[in-house]
This record gives sequence, C-alpha cells and structure tokens, in this order.
Amino acid sequence: MCLAVPLKLIEIDGKNAVGESMGMQRKLRVDFIPEPKIGDYVIVHAGFAIERLPEKQALEDIASWEEIRDVL
Repeated sequence: MCLAVPLKLIEIDGKNAVGESMGMQRKLRVDFIPEPKIGDYVIVHAGFAIERLPEKQALEDIASWEEIRDVL
C-alpha cells in the first residue's frame, strides 16, 4: 500500500522541483506532470509527481493528515 501526502510545488527547475507540506520539503521530479507551475499540488510516489490535485482536495487531505499526526 502506498500512502502519500499532497505536496505544494514551491520551486521548479526543469524537471526537478521542491514540494512542501506540513512543514517538510522534499526534492522531486515532475516528468509526468504537464506544465507544472509553482503553487500546484501534486501526489508524489518514488520521488516523482504522478498526479496534480485540485487545491480544495489537497487542503482537505492535508487537514486529515494533520489530524492523524496530532492524535499520534
């Protein structure tokens, strides 16, 4: 099973990017995302952004992860 937290793209340099979520940053690749833009939310698997998410869905998902984190 793969669990993923949506990341917001904060830097893009060609196919390399940096995403941020819940206070963490991660380097990733955006090879599979057409025309990635800073501010896009993406799901990352094995270091690659594999899907762009609507902002509303991404924020709801992040809120759910924050609830889980706070309980633990």
